[in-house]
Amino acid sequence: MDPVIGLVGPCTSGKSTIRTLLESEGYQTRHIAQEHSFVQDMWQVVAHPDLLVFLDVSYEETLRRRDQDWTLAEYEVQQRRLAHARQHADLVIMTDGLAPGEIAEKILRLFNP
Repeated sequence: MDPVIGLVGPCTSGKSTIRTLLESEGYQTRHIAQEHSFVQDMWQVVAHPDLLVFLDVSYEETLRRRDQDWTLAEYEVQQRRLAHARQHADLVIMTDGLAPGEIAEKILRLFNP
């Protein structure tokens, strides 16, 4: 059975886009909305991923990617909620300036180093 790739990260980090891209290539993924939960290990309990990928994005880039009205403090709350997942991630990718294909390529290197 193919491994399940868990995708976690703050809003606008690319989770949905990367999930769609990886699934179109036949990979099993789980989009984990950990950034909205106070449960530190929600990513483990809900998704049971074989590999956990943390997609990160800077606050400034979140404002460019989506017209959302949020503050730096709200972004920092998401980062705190995600700390446990980041700590346990198999791979952390800063997505600023990367195209979806480049991000997917970094993830797929976990399978073919």
